[in-house]
Amino acid sequence: MNVHTVGIDLGKTAFHVIGLDQPGNIVMKKRPTRSQLLRQFSNTPACLIGMEACCGAHHLGTALVAQGHEVRLIPPQFVRPFVKSNKNDYKDAEAIAEAVQRPTMRFVPIKTQDQLDLQALHRVRDRLVSRRTAVVNQVRAFLLERGITFRRGRKYLQQRMPLILEDAELNLSPLLRQLLDQLWQEWKALALQIEAASQQIERVAEEDTACQRLQQIPGVGPLVATAMVAAVGNGSAFIKGRDFAAWLGLVPRQHSTGGKAKLLGISKRGNPYLRRLFIHGARSVFHQTHRDRLTLDAWMSQLEGRMHRNVAVVAVANKLARIAWAVLAKGENYHWPAKSCANEAGPGTARTAGKLTQELTSGIHGVPAPPPVEGW
Repeated sequence: MNVHTVGIDLGKTAFHVIGLDQPGNIVMKKRPTRSQLLRQFSNTPACLIGMEACCGAHHLGTALVAQGHEVRLIPPQFVRPFVKSNKNDYKDAEAIAEAVQRPTMRFVPIKTQDQLDLQALHRVRDRLVSRRTAVVNQVRAFLLERGITFRRGRKYLQQRMPLILEDAELNLSPLLRQLLDQLWQEWKALALQIEAASQQIERVAEEDTACQRLQQIPGVGPLVATAMVAAVGNGSAFIKGRDFAAWLGLVPRQHSTGGKAKLLGISKRGNPYLRRLFIHGARSVFHQTHRDRLTLDAWMSQLEGRMHRNVAVVAVANKLARIAWAVLAKGENYHWPAKSCANEAGPGTARTAGKLTQELTSGIHGVPAPPPVEGW
C-alpha cells in the first residue's frame, strides 16, 4: 500500500484508521488496538498523520514522531466540516485525513512532557479553587437560612466562622453546627492544598527562563506565565501577537455580510483558563497603586473615559497577551519603560527600549492606540 496521508480517530482502547494515497483514494481501513497501532506504524513508511487535538493525542503524537512520521493535531471544530453524510468513527477518520492536507488548516503543536505536567498542575489547582468557592457558598447559604450574614470574601469567612461555631446564643441546631464544622475543616484543607499547588507553580516559574521573562510584564505573575508556557510553549504556532490574542478569544466576534462589518462581544474562543488569567492580570494593572508611572496609564485612562470599565480591562488584557507572545516568541527580555524615564530620554530612547514589541503595542509609547475594529 502506498499510504500518503493517515487519519486516526482516537479512542480509549481501539482506534479507527483511514489511509489515503497521493490522489486521495482510500487504501487502508483498519481498527487496531493501542498496542497494535504503534506496532503497525513502526513498519509503515513515513507519512503524514492527522489526529484531533484531544485527550491522549499528545502522547500518541510524540510516539509516532519518534517513529519518523509527521504528526499534525487539528482542533476538533475544524474537522467537523469535512465529515460526509452520516457520522461514524470511520467517517471521522476520513474527515481528519482530508482536513490534515489543507494548506490553510490550523494545527496544534504537540506538547512536551513538561508542558503536560505543568498544565495538569494548573488544572488541579483550578479544580481546588472551584471546590473552595462551592464550600464558601454553601456555608453562606446555610447561615443565611438562620438569619446570619457576613461580607463576601475569604478573609471575612476566616474571621467569622470560629466565632459563629463557638457562639452558643445563635439559633443553630447541633446538627447544623456539626455540618458547619465539617465544611469549615474542608475549607481549611482546601486552602492548604491550593497554597501548596501555588508554591509549586511559583517554584517552576523561578526555574524557567521563559516564565521569568514573562513576569517582567505588568499584570503577568507566576500563574499567568506558567499557564501560558504550558498552553503554547514558545508561541511558534502563531505568526503574530494578534493571532494569539484572537486564539485566546480577546477580540470581537464578527458577524459580517454584504460588505458591512458587524462586531459583537469578544469571541471567548481558545483556552478559557488562560483568558481568565490574562483578564485578572489586566484588572490588577488597573488597580495598581503607582499606575501613573507606566506609559500605559494614559491609554488606559482614555479607555476608561469612553467605554465601560470591564471592556477596558479586556482591551488591556488583549494588549498584555500580545506583548507576552512577543516576549515568548522572540526569547528576549522586555523592559517596560516608566513614564518619567521615557519623557526624559526622549522618543528615540523610548523606541529603543520598546523595540521588541513596539509594532505590537502601539499606544504604549505615546502613539495613539489602534481602533477597536482592529482588535484594540
